[in-house]
Amino acid sequence: MADTSAIETSEVPEGIDPDGVTAWFESHAPEVEPPLRFALIAGGRSNLTYRVTDTGGRSWVLRRPPLGQVLATAHDMGREHRIISALAPTDVPVAPTIGLCTDDTVNGAPFYVMGYVDGLVVRDRAGAERLGTDQRRHAGRQLADVLARIHAVDPDAVGLGELGRREGYIERQLRRWYGQWQSSKTRDLPVVDEVHDALAARVPQQGAATIVHGDYRLDNCLLEPDGAIAAVLDWELCTLGDPLADVGLLLVYWTEPGDAHPALLDSPTLAEGFPTRAQLMDRYAAASGRDVSAVDYYVAFGYWKLACILEGVYARYRGGAMGAASGFEGFSGQVELLAEAARAALARLD
Repeated sequence: MADTSAIETSEVPEGIDPDGVTAWFESHAPEVEPPLRFALIAGGRSNLTYRVTDTGGRSWVLRRPPLGQVLATAHDMGREHRIISALAPTDVPVAPTIGLCTDDTVNGAPFYVMGYVDGLVVRDRAGAERLGTDQRRHAGRQLADVLARIHAVDPDAVGLGELGRREGYIERQLRRWYGQWQSSKTRDLPVVDEVHDALAARVPQQGAATIVHGDYRLDNCLLEPDGAIAAVLDWELCTLGDPLADVGLLLVYWTEPGDAHPALLDSPTLAEGFPTRAQLMDRYAAASGRDVSAVDYYVAFGYWKLACILEGVYARYRGGAMGAASGFEGFSGQVELLAEAARAALARLD
């Protein structure tokens, strides 16, 4: 996995025990040439991600949980490693897995290591403009096509049939994220409760369950120079369930000019060349053969879920769980904006 925003430093970043990790690499990556250098990859606001480089110029990526305040059932390194390993033989592009460490004495917490995949992470408009117009158009189409491929994988055929319950996905997600909201919230925000109740009262009938990524968006993919997707990243929320939840969240992030409630203020999709939301939906529907007429509900759910997640991230930053960090103070207001966007999306259903 590659990310041009890795924070280069001569010091070992928080969350890494260089002796323990080096010994693990010597046992699991025989080609490694210590000493190792470590760089925290910026952008991740949940599990921590590091680039590991040896003296021979080889690189890997290490993922571990936050430094504290880890929620029960969240940040499961073994689960994430299992998912990526299972998808490796399919046509879903993922980074190759190297190994999993569940011994906390090695690095203070479980971690897993992937091969380093070269590519571009596009997080904002300036990043998107490093690609040409045709490349941006291709990236958008690829995003729809790869999502359809994820949803086409047979969970039983790849050993993920027991990854989660298949029925009642939205109901389970509402319980999960509302529970996280209750345990992580830093203040009362009635709109979150209001939207939760409205979503729970009108859950659409679920079709056949598929693998659901849980956080599928442009900046959770590595792009090749032509805009093709080299690897899909950040599988920590993956489970089995309703594929339209992935579609709804993708549309939440797919900002267009004039949006009243943009999830991203400096969205990469504001750059010329990216497909519109309507074109993205048409592409996904054609690739998947799936009925997407009920997608507006899932957009509302996506905004609400994102508000709950971001509140949890905000609480962890405040508590120091993500290490020394700054610039997170605006998260509080963004949570409120996302909750209002969810309410507005629900209103469009009436």
